[in-house]
Amino acid sequence: MTTYKEIFGKPIKVLTGDPAPTPVSFTVTASGGAFYIDGVLQKTLELYEGNTYIFTYPSAHPFRFATAADAAGSTEYTTGVTVDSSTQITIVVASGAPKLFYYCTNHSNMGGTILTPASPSEYEGQIWYNEATGNFRSIVASSAWVSSVPLPETASNGGGAGIQTAALFFGGRSGGAQRSTTSEYNGLGYSAGGAMGTARNQMGTAGTQTAALAATGIIEGPSAIPAQSEEYNGTAWTAGGSASTARFLCGGAGIQTAAVITGGRTPSYTNATEEYDGSSWTSGGVLNRTATLGGTTTGSLTAAVAFGGSPPSPADATNDVTFYDGTSWSEVNNTPIGIKNGGSGGPQTSALYFGGTNPPGNTNVATTVLFDGTNFSTSASMGSSIYIQAPAANATNNKTALSMGGFVGGGSYTAATEEFTSSANVITAAAWSSGGSLGTGRYQSNGQNVGTKDAGLIVGGQGSYPPSSPAVTISNVEEYDGSSWSEVTNLPTTRAMVGTVGTQTAAFLFGGYGKPGAGPNPDGGSPDFDTTFNYDGSSWTSETAMPAAVAYLTGAGTQTAGLYIGGYNALTACNEYDGSSWTGGGAMTTGRHNGSAFGIQTAAVIAGGAPAPAGTTTDVESYDGSSWTSAATLILAKEQGGTAGTQTDGLITLGNQPNPTNSAGYNGTAWFTQPSTSTARYGGANGGTNVTSAYYAGGGGGPPTRQVTEEFTGSTASLNKKNISTS
Repeated sequence: MTTYKEIFGKPIKVLTGDPAPTPVSFTVTASGGAFYIDGVLQKTLELYEGNTYIFTYPSAHPFRFATAADAAGSTEYTTGVTVDSSTQITIVVASGAPKLFYYCTNHSNMGGTILTPASPSEYEGQIWYNEATGNFRSIVASSAWVSSVPLPETASNGGGAGIQTAALFFGGRSGGAQRSTTSEYNGLGYSAGGAMGTARNQMGTAGTQTAALAATGIIEGPSAIPAQSEEYNGTAWTAGGSASTARFLCGGAGIQTAAVITGGRTPSYTNATEEYDGSSWTSGGVLNRTATLGGTTTGSLTAAVAFGGSPPSPADATNDVTFYDGTSWSEVNNTPIGIKNGGSGGPQTSALYFGGTNPPGNTNVATTVLFDGTNFSTSASMGSSIYIQAPAANATNNKTALSMGGFVGGGSYTAATEEFTSSANVITAAAWSSGGSLGTGRYQSNGQNVGTKDAGLIVGGQGSYPPSSPAVTISNVEEYDGSSWSEVTNLPTTRAMVGTVGTQTAAFLFGGYGKPGAGPNPDGGSPDFDTTFNYDGSSWTSETAMPAAVAYLTGAGTQTAGLYIGGYNALTACNEYDGSSWTGGGAMTTGRHNGSAFGIQTAAVIAGGAPAPAGTTTDVESYDGSSWTSAATLILAKEQGGTAGTQTDGLITLGNQPNPTNSAGYNGTAWFTQPSTSTARYGGANGGTNVTSAYYAGGGGGPPTRQVTEEFTGSTASLNKKNISTS
């Protein structure tokens, strides 16, 4: 075989396979007192900065990271690390991460070494030879904007701070009204942050998700411009120092304790610059051009760059670019197009700006322009032409950015969030897509997690919506293979609002209500059942009866280690099933029916539900195998919502009012928004493994009963590779 030393002037790296995409999963086993990684004894790993790696390990040998070989727990490395369960751990390798080691917390001498080279994007153009396939390939960088989870509401003129995966959107306007609310973005979706002291918009901003600054702005009009700034500490806003010149539509750059604002309106145009030291403002160098409106500024207190803006007359966009050195502004270059009201990010020598408006006619644009301190180049365009959006971006380069909200065509507000990435890792945004249609429409079927997106199960339910007179419960059972549903063995009895747990071929069903008629439940279901059944993939068999007859209950766990939780009317009961018998578990603090649960018998979450015959709750509780404790409340009240996942990686979607299309993810600590479904409904069936893979099928909410299935796929990233001809 020919040995290639270089190709196209690039050295060749010989590998046994291709560099892996992100995220990457490893299987960890233990034998002979040592770890095996994907079958290789104490394998030396190469984990790239910025990439995500998931390790599944035996529960008897907890797998952890450290900066020293075979380290004790006291030296455990936790940056970017999440312990997902007793058998799974995830690491997102931090920028500048040290050489690492993996080890077992219970036994010595089991681990190995982890090398942490820079991100694959740093090796753009590198050539490698795959010994397994005989192919030459190269890592190729790409630039693209992708749609992400939208803001909780349409909004514009808001402030932005942080980076692409840890950003803030605060203040602004929505529906013609001032906002004081804050939304925190974690790269997957939004959660609620602390409210500002003063509702305002068109501010100068700086900082991060946990240390942000909102300077001046506007309240209700040019006559109401607050001089006082506000500071955010990751939880709450507090009053900061007052600027000498109150203004709005100004540029802002830097961090909370070392920021600069420049230009804007007072309401007249101004070219004043002010510097902030974390407590007070002082005058800085005067902007060396006609005072600006809507210019975009980025960088730091001592190395800022201002793009464009608008002179007072004509009220058009300029293409001026100026640098600030902490003392004075100086002209350096001109942008390819006149721009104002856009977003920007990055340092003075590696910045970008995007969106905004430009002449003639101040048309809003989707253009993205990269700047290297001297020259400009255009990059991928945004999905929509947006202006006066809130930006967030990398503080060290122009590789990533975030656009939140803004105005679109016709001056309409948008809730859109878009992410920009220029790297070898190609990002695909989370989304719902159409799945196979049910053979039998239904609602109030099994509302809990049964199976996966590729191997699901739907059981029973109401065959009509709204309930006919008399209403009809059904016994139909269908299985899902990821593309289509097929009829399988029916339940022995018709029933609806049952509890279910397990998989497509090992499911456990309990409770529910049967033949409709006069009864205690809101839909007239009578009687309630205490009977249970096991499903083995082909037939149903009777199992041990529940302690009481209950409907509208919730399940979590597996066929042999499950929970039933709550029930009508707002029961607090929790009972555990071990595959043969029931025992009492810890009672919930808040009784409920139609709640949404996910997890296992010893690590479960129940969210929302109805705490009374009518109404919904945002209450969430977490179970540890013996007792329930309060957890982070839902973003939106829901009942009869669908669920998938674990106690630390869950998804809740749809559900009865007030927001039947919305979805939310859970990371064990907080809830965050996720993309909405196409069809509003509730009381369907669902399944899935976590916040990245789920389905929802059937449901009601308006005649007729639904047959539609929708599938959820979380955001993913893959390595962009190109085959190279050797001819």
